[in-house]
Formats: sequence, structure tokens, C-alpha cells
Amino acid sequence: MAAFPARALTAAALCAALLVGPVEGGLANRGFAHAPATKTPALSKASKTANGMKAVFAERKDLFDKVSAVTGIPWHYLAAVDQYERTINLAKKRPAPDGMIAIYFTDLQWGGILNPDHEDKNVKSIQWFGGIGRDGSGDGLADRMNDLDRLYSMAANLLKKGSAEEDLRIGLWDYYQNTRSVERIQQFARIYAHFDTLDLHEHCFVMPLGADYSYRSTWGASRGWGGYRIHEGTDIFAGHGVPVRSAAYGVVEVMGWNPYGGWRIGIRDLNNVYHYYAHLSGFNKKEVKQGSIVKPGQVVGWVGSSGYGKPGTSGKFPPHLHYGLYRDNGLTEWSFDPYPHLRKWEREERMRRKTPAS
Repeated sequence: MAAFPARALTAAALCAALLVGPVEGGLANRGFAHAPATKTPALSKASKTANGMKAVFAERKDLFDKVSAVTGIPWHYLAAVDQYERTINLAKKRPAPDGMIAIYFTDLQWGGILNPDHEDKNVKSIQWFGGIGRDGSGDGLADRMNDLDRLYSMAANLLKKGSAEEDLRIGLWDYYQNTRSVERIQQFARIYAHFDTLDLHEHCFVMPLGADYSYRSTWGASRGWGGYRIHEGTDIFAGHGVPVRSAAYGVVEVMGWNPYGGWRIGIRDLNNVYHYYAHLSGFNKKEVKQGSIVKPGQVVGWVGSSGYGKPGTSGKFPPHLHYGLYRDNGLTEWSFDPYPHLRKWEREERMRRKTPAS
């Protein structure tokens, strides 16, 4: 198993990577010496609007690059952990930390479960009580509200087993105690590595806008074939063979036959949402297979009427695409109504086409 390239955590290496002054003793040798002691301020909505998301992504990427430089963990791996935490914060309605980094630790995780000081920032006492908190900013404090401290603490925790990819996988499992979480993070890391950017959250409509299609909200309606169940998606009616496109950047998680959905494909995006495309007439096998990384607008298959029977069954209903969305909270998945999102992505794609490229 190949190891990620480890960095020598020397004063020279840190100064070169971070353009800071001489490294002092203690844990600063593994952190960011002379970095600002103040915690990263929360971004206001006005600030995000003014600077644009591209600036946010650039600043976040800079943090990943800095921690990567001193730990040897690739930036896209750190980005994947942070993005997974961001999706879990949303799914579990967990309070998202202020600042750029979404990695979340409880006070007991940070300071140690037996630590009487739930706001402890002292590096030595946190270590004494077995807390995860570390000083990543070089200010001598392990501050749970500091972006660099949280990111570096997660990185240091992952490195406990070693720097090989399999070691990091074990480190993720030790932390999350959940194979599902490990798989999601590795999927995200592959997507970030493939495109080499964080700016991967654009969506498009699931069919070409010039195609003849129609749809309405059908989520939650009853279904009878195979036993009573509710309709977990939106049906988009179109002619047989109309291209079906990926709505997002993601990875093909499932591809093949399903008795209900016929020829179907499932794509996991960076928001930890599973996109389910069913009743296809076929797949774009030249470009797409299980494990492939896809982008918005990429053709993954074609509208059909397959399903409701053994492999190859077709024609039991008019041609259409069944499109479903499922959110993951780390332990289970549940469907939610795709209709508002389809309308939004359709509208956004039309607006992009009207706006001339700058």
C-alpha cells in the first residue's frame, strides 16, 4: 500500500510552506508558528455575497494546503473530511462551527471526556485527559473555535495509524465507527482530486433544455406494483431515447438492473445526496461505469420504459425518467421531494445560457 508523501516537520519546511517566522518549541513545530492568535471570524451573508463563493473556496483551499504541507495528507483528503462534516451538520441539524472549516467536535471530544473544564484550551491538560484538541495555529492554544486548530486536530487524529492510504482509512473508521462514513469521504476525495478544485457545486437539469419533456410534483403519491409504497421521486415524461444527464458533480455508486426501476443508475454528489435515475433504455457505457466520476450535463443514459419485472422487461408504462433524491445522515438515507430542486436547476441553467461568459 503506497503511503502519502510525509513531510519533514522542520522549521525550514514550515517556513517555506507557510512563509512565517522561525518555529518555536513545543507543538508549534507541528503546527503553524506565529499564525494569528485570534479565531477565524464568522462569514456574514453580506460578506459571502460580496466576495462570492469562489473567494470562499479559495480561502478554504488555502487552509487545506497549509495543513497538507505539514502533515503529508493530500489537500483533497482533508477537503473530503470537511465536506462530509458539512453534510452531516446539515442532515443532523447540528450547529455548524463559525468560520471556513465545518469539522465539528463536541466539548467532550475536544477536551477529553473526564476533563472538568469544558472550554479547556490548554494543550497539555487536553492531552492529559485524552482530548482530540491540538494547536494548529501556533498560538499555544488548542481552540475549538479556531479553523486551523480543528483542521489540524482532525489531521493529527487520522495519522495515528500511519500515513499510508489504508492507514488513513483505518483512522477514519476509528473516528466515525462507520464504514458508510469512510466510503463517503473516500468518494468525495476522489471527486476533489479528479477536478483539482473545491468549486464543484453547480447543478444542471437532468435532460437537455431543448428536449420535449414535461413534469410535475409526483413525490409521495401511492404506488401498487410489488406492494403498496409511496412514489419516492419525480416522473419526467419524454420521448424514448432522450438523453438523461447528471445533475451534479459526483461518483457513480450503482449501475444496473432493479426490478422496480429497470435499468437504473445512482450518483452520489458532494452534498452527500444520492441521485436515482430509473426506467432508462440504456447507459452511456462509453463514458460511464460504476465508480466513474461525472459532472453536470454529462449524459449517463437515455429515457426508456424499463422495469416492473425481470431484467430486460420494458413497455409496461409510457417512457419517462423516474428521478429521486435521497439524503444521508451517516447511518441511513431517506427520500425527499426532487421537484423544487429540478425547477431550480432548470431555471438556473436557463439563466446561465442567457448570461454571456465574462
